[in-house]
Amino acid sequence: MKKKLTIFTPTYNRAYILPQLYNSLLTQTDKNFVWLVIDDGSTDNTQELIEQWQKENLIEIRYIYQENQGMHGAHNTAYKNIDTELNICIDSDDYTPDDAVEKILAFWQKHANDKVAGLVGLDIDKTGKVIGTAFPKDLKEATLTDVYHKYKVKGDKKLVYRTEVVKKYPQYPLFEGEKFVPLGYLYSLIDRDYKLLILNEPLCIVEYMEDGSTRNIFKQYVRNPQGFRFSRVEKMENPINTKELIKNTLHYISSSLFLKDKKMIKNSPRKFLTILLFPFGIIFHFWIRKKASL
Repeated sequence: MKKKLTIFTPTYNRAYILPQLYNSLLTQTDKNFVWLVIDDGSTDNTQELIEQWQKENLIEIRYIYQENQGMHGAHNTAYKNIDTELNICIDSDDYTPDDAVEKILAFWQKHANDKVAGLVGLDIDKTGKVIGTAFPKDLKEATLTDVYHKYKVKGDKKLVYRTEVVKKYPQYPLFEGEKFVPLGYLYSLIDRDYKLLILNEPLCIVEYMEDGSTRNIFKQYVRNPQGFRFSRVEKMENPINTKELIKNTLHYISSSLFLKDKKMIKNSPRKFLTILLFPFGIIFHFWIRKKASL
């Protein structure tokens, strides 16, 4: 019988931590899922580990190896290969509560409709504490943007998307020499057309590793200016509010300076604001450089 949910995991040299996720999938109270592992060019024993687990045949596992493209490139590959109704990304250093799949599928069976992109649930840490804040108790559906900016919810949250919705939108671009485009670019596009159902339950247990992108965000800014600038342009074209417009314009200036782009004003979707904020953008740029070097 065809599975309902794909849990996909982009991974790069994380064989040392992947067993934690695998073991949490073995203990799921509902096994109606496929685990899709996108190996983004690992040089450790990830492939041997996954092949061993496939032979155990305790859960359905699909494995795809690709040359290193970065997190967003792994997401592109996942979305191209997912054929279940729903999908959720569980990162290689995270894992799932025993009833995560059961909660997702039961909630979706009760509330599913074609007018929403999927649902959004909570991340928690190993102690069970919600990352950031929970959703307002009476909130039934909202865009991801409104979750953060209108309802003032804080912290990372776990997205479960309808696969047919995700496939409607462009893939993340790949920039030569870079390995990162913010995943929020796609979520922002989906937000323009769909809301998400709100599931005020934990779906993922997170642990921010020293080698993870969250802990290395300033270095990411330096290493991937094209990817970040691409994302900033979209946010400048479709600003949530004035504060966010200013913030993203400053980031646009900083990324352009990293790229030594002399046409940053000409190419800006907000030319006047870019000129106005340019002196502050220079200061912001050097602050990022300093933070990245610490």
